[in-house]
Amino acid sequence: MFERKKLGELNDFFLERNARKEDGVYFYRINGYNEQIAAFIKKYYETARSFGVVIEGKIPNPDEKNLAYYNEIMGMDFRMSVDFINASLKKWLPRMNMRQRENVAASIYDTLDGLRKAGKNENMIKNAYIKFMCWLYYKFERIIGQLGENRFPKILYEGVAGNYELMLLSVLSKAGCDIVLLQYGGDGEYRKKDPSSVYSDELRMPELKPFPEYFNLKYLRDEMQKQISEERLYRAKPNFINCTNAWIKGTGLEDIKTDIQARGKDPNLFYNCFYKINGVEDKLTYLNELYQFQLSLTNSKRKLVIVEKEIPKPTMEEIGAVRRKNYTRQDQMLLDLSLNIQYPLNAELKNLMNKAFIDVLTEESKVSGMTLNKLTNKAVYLLCWLKRYMPKLFVNWKMPEISCFIHFGSVKSGNEALFLKFLAKLPVDVLVLKPDLNEACCLKDAVLFEKNYGESMKADKFPMEQSVLSMGTAAYQAERELDTLMYQDSGIYRNRQYAKANALSLKTTYEEIRILWDQELKYRPNFSTADSVVNMPVIFAKASGVKDGLLAPYWAGIKNLLTADTIVLKNMSYFGLSEPNPVKACASSFFKNNKLLRAKIKEHPAYAYGFLREEIQDHLLDKLQLLIDQKIIRGTFENGMEYTIISTVLNLKKDITRMIQKFDFTKKNPKIIYIHTTENIVSLEDSILAAYLNLVGFDVLFFVPTGYQGAEKYYNSKIMEEHQIGEYIYDLQIPDFAQISSVTRPSWREKIFKRGN
Repeated sequence: MFERKKLGELNDFFLERNARKEDGVYFYRINGYNEQIAAFIKKYYETARSFGVVIEGKIPNPDEKNLAYYNEIMGMDFRMSVDFINASLKKWLPRMNMRQRENVAASIYDTLDGLRKAGKNENMIKNAYIKFMCWLYYKFERIIGQLGENRFPKILYEGVAGNYELMLLSVLSKAGCDIVLLQYGGDGEYRKKDPSSVYSDELRMPELKPFPEYFNLKYLRDEMQKQISEERLYRAKPNFINCTNAWIKGTGLEDIKTDIQARGKDPNLFYNCFYKINGVEDKLTYLNELYQFQLSLTNSKRKLVIVEKEIPKPTMEEIGAVRRKNYTRQDQMLLDLSLNIQYPLNAELKNLMNKAFIDVLTEESKVSGMTLNKLTNKAVYLLCWLKRYMPKLFVNWKMPEISCFIHFGSVKSGNEALFLKFLAKLPVDVLVLKPDLNEACCLKDAVLFEKNYGESMKADKFPMEQSVLSMGTAAYQAERELDTLMYQDSGIYRNRQYAKANALSLKTTYEEIRILWDQELKYRPNFSTADSVVNMPVIFAKASGVKDGLLAPYWAGIKNLLTADTIVLKNMSYFGLSEPNPVKACASSFFKNNKLLRAKIKEHPAYAYGFLREEIQDHLLDKLQLLIDQKIIRGTFENGMEYTIISTVLNLKKDITRMIQKFDFTKKNPKIIYIHTTENIVSLEDSILAAYLNLVGFDVLFFVPTGYQGAEKYYNSKIMEEHQIGEYIYDLQIPDFAQISSVTRPSWREKIFKRGN
């Protein structure tokens, strides 16, 4: 039998028998942790998995099937003798050679004899013997043919071994096997079974700490699998790595202008920077400084890309060019999509791009709420933008060249921020210029260096030509400061201060409509502005019936609503049946992949809104897209209803477009009133028009004294508030409102409100 020996150092475990200082085996228990122990356990675990046995948790006791098979092969005879045990092993475990059987038999006999001397009866000793035999067959059969050979098999046991487990491990140790016990909770439980360390030795090393809570074989296995996956993902790792910002002095634009050769000398590093400058140092000279800065970069032959306000989103063509599949795992997705990164002119740069792609997306995957689908979409965006800007940033690239990517304006989307983080891992200086301190910016990164100035300045264009600098006069800046003081968060608004707006339909009583009707939007409930967008409270309602059946006050009430900016339709459609619609023939070509093709629409001869202000055109198209996206009209995306919506909305007459052109989102809004007194049903086109104008910011009000169903039959949901104001009356003739007196007796609500004032 083999003797247990003392270690010289941990790596002695991996020496073959003929290379060890003493001929023997090692049986150690590990109760503490350090980095050396962690590395050893990893290596020992890998060895035991390939040439040994790993036990996680207790060795299960033989079950009924195990015992039945043993009984069938061996019977239930037992004699307390080495010869009997040897003969039984030859039959039960035929792969062992004679020397191995003799060692195991002698060791089992010694162990059972120890039980006998401890007072165990014959039946208990027999049960222990059968348990050992079953364990040898079902748990250790793979190593019994290697016991005592030149390369000792390895056993790794995680946890505190029970009495009989410890006995069998000792049997295997004496038969020629190295064993390690991992005891995360220390040595206390073990010492109760083996107080004198008869079976094993405790590993003692200076400055051992308790095992971290996370550490176990499962964690180790996951880390190893992660490492394998990373190696597969990264394929060929680059020979160069980035040294980002470690070399800068914090001097702003001067840092970026620093000559590449002066940044550092390590041939294995490329020296780039990831910079954000908030505000401006001097508003009068800022634009000139930027102009001179880009001139300096251009003259130094550095490759330069400048984007203003935002990085244009990938087009459908760019997205379609990304080769991709359906994915069920993150590593599968990253590996497959990374194959889209191609740069045959320089394999080193391709490896850098691949590593940066994997790194930033792996980090992004840890964001709360991130799903595989969301991460895939982000990956596609990165690939589209990389392919778009690669020719400008990396044409004929070679070490240690550094190009420059400038984002002028705040970073507003997470995809943009991710792309900038991606570029910052490549041979690129990434610079974000945010002169307007009031703009929100979502770019955050541990490596990002931020330089802050106290002055704020609005600027939409990066000064690529000197003529642009005329906008930087003192008078202009003074006017912008006055704007900031007067019109920001003050409740006072400059004429047409906002270019974007969203409509919020108010739920009101019928009486409130008359009160709110002629008010400026900024005075209505729930009006607000946020992120340069106005939230407009508008009215979209239907009044059914006639209050108390009294026609005079009914007509007078309608007349009171007829403002200068109100269109009234009396039992008629806005769109005449005989009127041509030039958009109808081309509407299908304006819509692809559920998106309006805006450039194509604006360039088409049938487009009638080209004379409007650019921001108003965008507003109109935004709301058309929203009308379709929200499927407000019943049948949208069925039988071409979306094309009917497009042809209707793009065929508005001048009376409405002129009202929209002068519409200021913070002031009084335009209005449209429908009066229907007959059985004629409101047309589909008028129903589309009403829903659309509601989104644009109109007040829309239907008067239906009959109570009949109207535009709502074409809507998928109840977007229009209906007020039942009185009894239904039929066949009314709509009067000439010029002949109607607008004087009416005040309602009880009005009396109360007036008295309160």
